[in-house]
Amino acid sequence: MYEPIRTKSVHRMADDAQGQFPHRSREEELDIQLAGHLAALLAVTDELGDDAAAERIAQQVARLRGAPPARHAGLSGADPADLHRRAHALAGRALVVAASRADTAAAILAAERMDAHTAALDAPRHDEPRRPVGAL
Repeated sequence: MYEPIRTKSVHRMADDAQGQFPHRSREEELDIQLAGHLAALLAVTDELGDDAAAERIAQQVARLRGAPPARHAGLSGADPADLHRRAHALAGRALVVAASRADTAAAILAAERMDAHTAALDAPRHDEPRRPVGAL
C-alpha cells in the first residue's frame, strides 16, 4: 500500500537555508526605492527641460546609488500638463519614502518639486483661449 520515498527531497526547511542568501536591511531597501522614484522623476524633469531641477535630482540619485544616474534625451511627446502630473506623483512617492528613511535633503527636494509642478499645473496656459469672467 505505502511505498517509502527512496530519493532525497527537493524541499528544504527554512532553517537550513539561513545565511546562504544575502539580505538587505530596511534602510538599504528604502535607499533603493527612493533612488528609483528620484530617477523616474529625473527622466520626467529632463523631458520638461528644467535643467536646474534635473541637476539637483541627479545629485540625490548619485548620492543614494553611489554613481551618477543614467540619463537619456528621449522625448515621449507627451502633453506638458500630463508630464507635470506624472512628476508631481513621482515627487510625492519620493517624499513618502524620504520621510520614512528620515532623509531630510531628499524630502525637501521632493516637496519643492511637488510645489513646482503644482504651480505649473495651476498657471494659466498661453495657448488656451481667454474667457471673460462669468462666461461658461
